[in-house]
Amino acid sequence: MILLPITDKLFRLALSITGNKEDAEDVVQDVLLQLWKKEDWEKIENLEAYCFRSTRNRALDTIALKDNQTEAFPDNFDCPIQEDIEHKVETQEQMDQVEKWLAELPEKQQTIFRLREAEELSYKEIALILNITEEQVKINLFRLRRKLKEYFDRN
Repeated sequence: MILLPITDKLFRLALSITGNKEDAEDVVQDVLLQLWKKEDWEKIENLEAYCFRSTRNRALDTIALKDNQTEAFPDNFDCPIQEDIEHKVETQEQMDQVEKWLAELPEKQQTIFRLREAEELSYKEIALILNITEEQVKINLFRLRRKLKEYFDRN
């Protein structure tokens, strides 16, 4: 199927939002099932962006339904991070600090950061998923990286 190569990315996104492996699996399954049932899915202009947006929305719905504030990443989740940030985040303690920092951000900024740094999506893909302009993505990422650097400089 066309979507098979991105199912791992969808799962990681759902996991980063729900913080629960089972919920993340359910979210991805629901999104793929919803797409399968959709009669005009071939007309979707960017299927990957559609799936990421659906996964994000479904994961947020799952959290809202459970009214559960869990950590974004479980302890055993290995999140790939861009090289320029990777050397700053070498220990589990530093990963915990990043998670604490992320948790303080608005949900949209958390998603932008995770889609770019963890999933390595392009600015264009992120803009499509979040229904914002590429310029907004770039500005947000610039500010987020600067905030992260300031956060680590303080701590």
